Amino acid sequence: MRATRRPGLSCQALAPRLLPVTILVMLILLVVRSGEVVLAATAEKPAPKAEAAPPPPAAPPPAGEKPAPPAERPVTDSERALLTDLRNRRAALDTREAALAGREATEAAMEVRLNARFDELKQLQTRLETLEQQRASRDEANWQGLVKTYEAMKPHDAATIFNDLDLPILLPVLDRMKETRAAPILAAMLPDRARLVTTELARLRAEHNSVTPPTPKLPPKPSTGG
Repeated sequence: MRATRRPGLSCQALAPRLLPVTILVMLILLVVRSGEVVLAATAEKPAPKAEAAPPPPAAPPPAGEKPAPPAERPVTDSERALLTDLRNRRAALDTREAALAGREATEAAMEVRLNARFDELKQLQTRLETLEQQRASRDEANWQGLVKTYEAMKPHDAATIFNDLDLPILLPVLDRMKETRAAPILAAMLPDRARLVTTELARLRAEHNSVTPPTPKLPPKPSTGG
């Protein structure tokens, strides 16, 4: 008796049915694996730090009260030494300025005294010049009086007097006489006396023509410059 085979599925018939199931399982595994990687990355990433809030603004001081001054920084040794040096220099400058002011005051007072003394000397010089002019005018008037006296005399009488008159008096008188009056008197004098008088009179006139009487001069007035 021929045995009969139970109808069933062969391997070739099952292969097309298992392929979609296999792909579906692989996709599920891939999704699960991807989820695990994402979770691991999220767990390893540090949480962002919260930003510190800014400090609250300081409350303004109550009305009518002054704000507290800031705390002063202590002075260092170098700064203290610098302040001491500046203080000493300031004191030295003040002392020098006071000395200069005192010297300027002394110089100003001395200049005032010198100017006053110069003015006194100038007034004295003017007074002396006036007195000298007056004296010279009186002397000239006296000489002119003698000249007129001898010019009014006869030549022989005047010659007799001139023969014995001292030269310091005779020469100025003859020098001031007119030539027309002096010539007859000289002619009537003794020859030696007339020769001596003529020589001395010529020398006197030469000195008058070559020498100018010096005029006293004061020193220049002190300058008022600083």
